[in-house]
Amino acid sequence: MQVTEVTNEGLKRGYKIVVPADDIEKRLTTRLSEIAKTARLPGFRPGKVPAGLLRKQYGNALRGEILESTVNEATQQAITEQDIRPVGQPKVEIQSFDEGKDLEYSVEFELFPKIDLGNMADIKLERLRIKPDEAQVDRFLQQMADGQKESQPITESRPTQSGDVVVLDFVGRVDGTEFPGGKADGYQLELGSNSFVPGFEDQLIGKNVGEEVLVKVTFPENYAETLAGKDAEFTCKIHEIRSPIPVAIDDELAKKMGAESLEDIKKTLRGSQEKELAGHARQRLKRDLLDQLDKSHKFELPQGMVGAEFDAIWQQIVHAREHHPDQIDAEDKGKSDEELQGQYREIAERRVRLGLLLAEIGRINEIKVTPEEISRAIIAEAQKYRGQEKQVLDYYRSNPQAAAALQSPILEDKVVDFILEIASLTDKDITIEELVELEKTERPDDLSRDFSGHAGGGHDHDHDHHDHDHGHDHGHDHDHK
Repeated sequence: MQVTEVTNEGLKRGYKIVVPADDIEKRLTTRLSEIAKTARLPGFRPGKVPAGLLRKQYGNALRGEILESTVNEATQQAITEQDIRPVGQPKVEIQSFDEGKDLEYSVEFELFPKIDLGNMADIKLERLRIKPDEAQVDRFLQQMADGQKESQPITESRPTQSGDVVVLDFVGRVDGTEFPGGKADGYQLELGSNSFVPGFEDQLIGKNVGEEVLVKVTFPENYAETLAGKDAEFTCKIHEIRSPIPVAIDDELAKKMGAESLEDIKKTLRGSQEKELAGHARQRLKRDLLDQLDKSHKFELPQGMVGAEFDAIWQQIVHAREHHPDQIDAEDKGKSDEELQGQYREIAERRVRLGLLLAEIGRINEIKVTPEEISRAIIAEAQKYRGQEKQVLDYYRSNPQAAAALQSPILEDKVVDFILEIASLTDKDITIEELVELEKTERPDDLSRDFSGHAGGGHDHDHDHHDHDHGHDHGHDHDHK
């Protein structure tokens, strides 16, 4: 095999590789010999088919198989001989593969950049310890009680007032046309609960049984895209006024909710809150770590990877524009495509830089994902789909690439944990209210603070990284009231 370097520019390398015709012929002869042992053709006993006939029958198909295996083996041999460390998949172009002649092809790589990791002990971070909020537990309990609340007819003849439960029929229309989810009969609505579109419930206050009311509202801009920002009219008829019956927050309520006692359900709620707050603090700590790593490490980036990452981000933006325009940031709506593309290319560079950086830290420190961790991740994924667990498990068992993708966030977290063990951490106690005020000054959906999986791949490691907190699938209520 002959390897000739034809490109050496920055992180890009290109080679022309020639595999002798004799080598190709030997591979073809070997495969034909293997097939000959079991081949069956009319007029011949098994294993007795002439080699020339086998070549004529199977030659073309085998040449395709041999081309693929030869290119893979020759490329890997070239990587070893040239002592290079590619990142991502090589670009291969076959130049000549005629029968009886040498195989000639070109291959291009991008190399893993040289990264000076520095001293992780120099990293200084503030770790938030968010205090649980007992008042929030009480609010959760009140919501549970409200969900169990029943009502009874009022005994007096009077107009509706805030807090009443009205039984009504309604039909909603936009531009005179009814829309899906905008109609109901005998619906029980608690006035003042703010469960319908803003302004809807207010217009039903001070009305009497039997009265027909035309309610006019404007759907919020962040509502379902088919109705967002549109004016609507609801024709409502009130059939009954009822008074809600308060539900006591006690052991009986807890038992209705499947708990043994009120204290038991409070303990569960506190535990859930503590787990959520710990997760939130972890995400902030991880984000701050990534910010520091990004600022303190500058190295040449493989432009093919940056381009692929940018393309993936831009596809998300284009898709959101077409299908979820309500999810586009107000700041972005006023920018030209050129401005946005420049902004998101910087984000792509950050993601690639962080992916490669964490990949290198993981490689040098031999941080790996175990088969047991992959299995636990697959089981956790299956548990998200109740009733379909077996199908999900079967999917991952039959799709190694899908299973391999699950190792990326696991490896990422293990690398982050490794760094946090070395870094200097200072704890800071903070209340939920203080956290809310702090986050008001931040963009919660700032993509530039995240990175994802087009970074870090390579021949000698499996370090694709994914941050899952940059998705923005907010969803919408299915009933458009």
